[in-house]
Amino acid sequence: MGELSFECVGARATPHAAVPTLTLRLRVTERTGVRVGAIALRCQIQILPAQRRYSAKEGQRLHDLFGDPSRWGETLKPLHLTTLTVMVPTFSDSIEIDIPIPCSYDLEVAGSRYFASLDDGLVPMLLLFSGTVFHQGPTGLLIEQVPWHCECAYRLPVAVWREIMDMYFPDAGWLRLRRDTLDALAAFKSSRALVTWNEAVQALLAERI
Repeated sequence: MGELSFECVGARATPHAAVPTLTLRLRVTERTGVRVGAIALRCQIQILPAQRRYSAKEGQRLHDLFGDPSRWGETLKPLHLTTLTVMVPTFSDSIEIDIPIPCSYDLEVAGSRYFASLDDGLVPMLLLFSGTVFHQGPTGLLIEQVPWHCECAYRLPVAVWREIMDMYFPDAGWLRLRRDTLDALAAFKSSRALVTWNEAVQALLAERI
């Protein structure tokens, strides 16, 4: 039975991907000298919002997620960011691999709304691991499970998330609208001979002021 440990050693924005992608750099270490054949590694990533401070403006933006700051002692629960599977190739001692995480700018997704509400600083995250380990034993192939207690913490710079979004959606965001709402907005846009959707929304907002 081997002994595995995990450490997230960095994060970067990934250019030229099909979708906005955050890449985490993960170091996997085997501490008993056993050569690992491969690991089918499952990783669940959580945001831990209770482990950082927030400015007054950030608190206002986070109201829809967590309610009034007076209740944050009860409402700042972990947010599930993603769960994914990666293959770790054969190694002895330790190896570093990339974990690509597709990112959404849909503000109806809790993780996206959380990141978009922050001005700067670090986002505490927890990576929880499970999966299957393959290695060669004295009598043949051995198959073991990644121990349930394997996890690691990481503090992601907000600047990295903003770099990703600026790379793919410079100075923009996304809202999901019902089809009838979109049809009505399109009719308004056409009736005013407006060129862009942004102009249509600005014109509607101006009428309400």
